[in-house]
Amino acid sequence: MKLKLTAGCAVLTGLISGAAFAETTFTANSFYAAEHPHSKYGYVEWAEMVQDLSDGDLVPEVYTGTVLLAPRANLQGIRDNVVQVAHHAAVYTPSEMPVANTVQELGFNYSDPLTMIFASTDFSMNNEAQLQEWQDTGVVYLGSYATPPYILFCREPVRTLDEFKGKRIRTAGSSVSQWVEQAGGIPVNVPSSEMYTGLERGTLDCASNAANDLIDRSLWEVAEHTTLLSTGMYWTGPQWGYNPGFWSDLTTEQRKILMQATAQAMSHMIVEYLGAAESSLEEAKAKGNNVYEPGDDLKASADDYRANSVDTAYTTAAETYGLDNGKEIIDDFIATYEKWEDLLADVDRNDPDALAQIAIDEIYGKIDAATYGVQ
Repeated sequence: MKLKLTAGCAVLTGLISGAAFAETTFTANSFYAAEHPHSKYGYVEWAEMVQDLSDGDLVPEVYTGTVLLAPRANLQGIRDNVVQVAHHAAVYTPSEMPVANTVQELGFNYSDPLTMIFASTDFSMNNEAQLQEWQDTGVVYLGSYATPPYILFCREPVRTLDEFKGKRIRTAGSSVSQWVEQAGGIPVNVPSSEMYTGLERGTLDCASNAANDLIDRSLWEVAEHTTLLSTGMYWTGPQWGYNPGFWSDLTTEQRKILMQATAQAMSHMIVEYLGAAESSLEEAKAKGNNVYEPGDDLKASADDYRANSVDTAYTTAAETYGLDNGKEIIDDFIATYEKWEDLLADVDRNDPDALAQIAIDEIYGKIDAATYGVQ
């Protein structure tokens, strides 16, 4: 789907000055369906913000779904300038993004997407090892995504370890895959776009993803049983990753506009995403689906794995991703997350404008748009 839209948008303080430019049209891609929060708020409505903030001078042409690029092809599409900006999930390219995937190894530890989306952005735009990785892989990182905690959607009830054992479970990333194996399941690493067909055909017994996909991707039709067991959350890789040549050719003021739009869209996206996850569970139940709490033994298995996940991440950083500074990277990420827990402690978590202003004050306002990502 391709969309080219305009709409009103409030300007928050501290970033852009309102200069005008010749119109710049560029291609933006999100492989999620148009109604998924990462596409709807992160690209379709973001495009409206960009056009309005730039007085129509920056014009994103948005594609959603897989019509332009398959999920695993977005990084190459950014590098080849097929698209000028796209969402890319780093778990699809672990060998090319070892730093990003190393911090994702902590995914089992966290359950607060709102804190994570800002902490991940802050880390990804300031940590030297991560910045070098973006440069080496040919992408300019401008902002994060974060999912609600992934839960289990299954073809039959999976509430206990006995019911879990032997099940083929769609996972994303090595951390949750390690736990699935430890608990007796079989991890299957396929893109989220293939969950429906896998469940429908029986090549998957369960899929692990955010609750909104029960409705957004109609998983309620093929997975009637949901277990509210958190299997971690995902944030690694850019929600907005730019082609370096395109980014460098923009003016400083245009880059500031895109930073402003990112702060606003990112804040709106996460607030709406969390609301969609909650309402989707209720809608699925209304359609006749079953929703279970996990049994004590299944929950204990996940808790036991979580208790050792930081040490496991240290080991994985070295042995799987070949990083000799993995511990320093992981510790910096943990410290950044704790910083954002403090920053958001007294903020209205349902106010996107307040959240966007903090993002500008604490992240984008401290980035030099004249030099950031410029080749």
